[in-house]
Amino acid sequence: MIASINPASEEVLAEFDAWSDSQVDAAIDEVGSAQRAWRAMTVEQRAAPMRRAAELLRERAGRYGALITSEMGKPIIEAEAEVNKCALACEHYADHAAEYLADAPVATESLESYVAYEPLGTILAIMPWNFPFWQVFRAGAPTLMAGNGMVLKHASNVPQSALACEEVIRDAGFPPGLLRTVLVEGSDTERLIDDDRIAAVTLTGSSDVGARIASLAAARLKKQVLELGGSDPFIVLADADLDYAARIAARARNQNNGQSCIAAKRFIVEERVADEFAQRFADAVRALHVGDPASRDTNVGPLARGDLRDTLERQVDESRSMGAEPVVGGERVNGRGFFYAPTILDGVTDAMPAFREETFGPVAAIIRARDVEHAISLANDTEYGLGAAVWTRDLDAAKQIARRIQAGSVFVNGLVASDPRMPMGGVKRSGYGRELGRHGIWEFTNIQTVRVGPAEAPAS
Repeated sequence: MIASINPASEEVLAEFDAWSDSQVDAAIDEVGSAQRAWRAMTVEQRAAPMRRAAELLRERAGRYGALITSEMGKPIIEAEAEVNKCALACEHYADHAAEYLADAPVATESLESYVAYEPLGTILAIMPWNFPFWQVFRAGAPTLMAGNGMVLKHASNVPQSALACEEVIRDAGFPPGLLRTVLVEGSDTERLIDDDRIAAVTLTGSSDVGARIASLAAARLKKQVLELGGSDPFIVLADADLDYAARIAARARNQNNGQSCIAAKRFIVEERVADEFAQRFADAVRALHVGDPASRDTNVGPLARGDLRDTLERQVDESRSMGAEPVVGGERVNGRGFFYAPTILDGVTDAMPAFREETFGPVAAIIRARDVEHAISLANDTEYGLGAAVWTRDLDAAKQIARRIQAGSVFVNGLVASDPRMPMGGVKRSGYGRELGRHGIWEFTNIQTVRVGPAEAPAS
């Protein structure tokens, strides 16, 4: 049984029987049949339903936003913004896919030489619950525009969102069955990867799950794109605008209830301004309203599941036992729902769980750095490498620091965020491959070399 549970009330919203093998087989066949017709269309023809998908997402942002909020607890304003961001991704690829996928000429001795980008076939998308629409369309918009089909295995706690994503693609006028949601348990994922009809796999999830999926796909020599966990550093140097940095820090740590791979998690602050930054940061966090995510006054809602709150609580308690001090919060919120108070821990060291592990919830760790070199060293002292932020008024220095940070994205004086126009991905245990931008649409194509020789052999 696959259940949708409201994390704010713990109410069961809907239940679905897990699909049988025959249902899954029929869905994969349907995607394959649709993809064969879809790949024969021009990129310009594919753009029409993609633009319609963007229109539908905007028209239904209120309905879909409420669904996201009820299923995983995201504050309603953020949920609606998530749906509208999906529309941006659809529009971007409708507008730019022809450019990205155009044959690229290469000068050689042949009469004609070029690189072509051809679709791979049916892509398996294993998606997480924390951005239940954005993750699907972030992967789906470029993948479909490249001429592929998609089988969606979404997180088991957001089945209604999964079906709604399929609804958008169906209603937008794509070939029937081009994207199909399969309602199966996580234990069935291996069977999907092993299926000969699946050409490649894209996953957003934890590093441990990513390692397992990569192993399974590699055994079948199938391409993977993995966007995995993160423990993003938020580096505050002594010359930064501390008030602005602190206000963005509160948002960077607590948006989506702190449940984001690219959320700032480790706040590495130069010692001489650490006290002042901590105070400003604490003031900004105290101003956040924790409560019903369906209310437009709420900034922070519940965690998506009870076990996620248990893990976060363990990480905080162990860090406190090792000497970390809570400046704000530090405990769960009593009552129904999986709420945890927005928390700032100061005095965090590199031996503590709040530094070493990915904290997936509204908990920020302040680590004090002696100087810039120490800050860079602390930032890179992690098994993750997804995103990072650097705060300083010296932009030339910041650009040099950015090149020394081991992360897929580095933002200077800004909030780390994904953007359809630029690639997104990580290094180290944060995964490999890229989504979004031109690099994202190339991931699930056959990058094909074509050389055209003379029609007749040259005279000897």
